[in-house]
Amino acid sequence: MIRPPILPILVSLSLALGLAAPRAGLAQTPGAPAGPAIQKGSTVRIEYTVTDEAGKLLDTNKGGQSLQFTHGQQQMIPGVERQLLGMHPGEEKKVVVKPEEGYGAVDPAAQTEVPREAIPPGAQEAGKQLLARTQTGQSRLVKVKEVKEQTVVLDLNHPLAGKTLHFDVKVLEVDPPQPGSGPTEPVRPPAQGR
Repeated sequence: MIRPPILPILVSLSLALGLAAPRAGLAQTPGAPAGPAIQKGSTVRIEYTVTDEAGKLLDTNKGGQSLQFTHGQQQMIPGVERQLLGMHPGEEKKVVVKPEEGYGAVDPAAQTEVPREAIPPGAQEAGKQLLARTQTGQSRLVKVKEVKEQTVVLDLNHPLAGKTLHFDVKVLEVDPPQPGSGPTEPVRPPAQGR
């Protein structure tokens, strides 16, 4: 009788049971639950902290509600979404996001001039941030760049445009993609002559 080699069986068994060591570059929280890997279409819940290059805290949801998004649906900035692919619940990662994969470079042409009466009197000061509505009704932050005699110049760049961002991310939960919930392929007519 030929005996199968034991090492491949043990490796397969440990992988199946989630006993293998975490992949390089990732930290596994002790006692963290095993779960599915993040893939396109997964519903993901994360905890994060984001700082700028000087270490100044920009945002965090630690101790609050987790951030939920569907991977691959452009609900997360590309630099973070790409780095989360393949991670599992309980894993943590530090991600550095350059402007190109974050909120983009500062566009000097991204400004508009509006009548002064369209801006609340208390906000007519350079540097003030306002919440504006786009033509489609979406909210977005704008910053007062300059106040003129009759108009106000608004900077339309995202407040984090041009900044390199440092994220500390912990994957809390991953729900695998549901069949039929993703984008569908276009329907094409059958090929002629077949």
